[in-house]
Amino acid sequence: MNYKKLFFPIGGGEELEERLHGALLIAKTLNVKLDILKSDLTEKDKLHNIPQHIIDEISSIVDARSKSENEEFTKLIQNTAKDLDVTLSLDKERKNALVSLNVLEGLRSDLVEQESKYCDLVIAAAPPSGLTTATFETATLKSGKPVLMFPRVMKNFSFETIIIGWNNSPEASRAVTSSIEFLKQAKKVHIVTSKEYVQDLVIMKNLLRYLKEHDINATYEVIKTTRIPGQALLNTAIKGNFDMIIAGAYGHRGLKELMFGGATRHLLENSTIPVFMSH
Repeated sequence: MNYKKLFFPIGGGEELEERLHGALLIAKTLNVKLDILKSDLTEKDKLHNIPQHIIDEISSIVDARSKSENEEFTKLIQNTAKDLDVTLSLDKERKNALVSLNVLEGLRSDLVEQESKYCDLVIAAAPPSGLTTATFETATLKSGKPVLMFPRVMKNFSFETIIIGWNNSPEASRAVTSSIEFLKQAKKVHIVTSKEYVQDLVIMKNLLRYLKEHDINATYEVIKTTRIPGQALLNTAIKGNFDMIIAGAYGHRGLKELMFGGATRHLLENSTIPVFMSH
């Protein structure tokens, strides 16, 4: 695996322990260093035109709450690392640890946008109910990196069998190239497409030929789509017991399609297996 660094931003909310478990499990399986970012929002910095004594009182409450939350989070990640037998550093400068935790002060979306640029691959837990959060949206759109989205609760991680959703778009092409390291190690690679996207099967033969250049032996099939974009791909992946889906993050409908509709939204909301995306 030529990836050298993974990046995982995490906020609060439900299933915090499960999401940490999934991220550390990916790092351990790939044996690739993982930087975890937790943001510490300073609400006191947003106070204006308020008497100083009130600001000081609010600041004291915010600091105490932040300290308590960070201590609880640190214990949680330490226990998770111990359960998975993963080396953890609370200082990202320590190079001998597989996982490093970095707690930074500031607005989460701003921190994620900047810090996510220093990695090979962003990993992100699926947003709850398919409704994107600021953390997920920023990591997906503004990192400039491919994203591996994993289910919020994931007990096992494997990429022995991979299914590619091919719609002949630039995003799908970029996703395939970005995921070459996974594809090269997979035991089975299968491509699905539909007549809606590929009317000339020469396209599929050329794709197979390209993958063969990387010593990847793939198969393909043309499937029938449903009225719900992305449903046919997910159904085929689940029916075939595939470990990972590779797909472009959005199609020709543009940015709105990525976050609020179409195939990507269906995968965000319903996928029970990791989805490797690029946009």
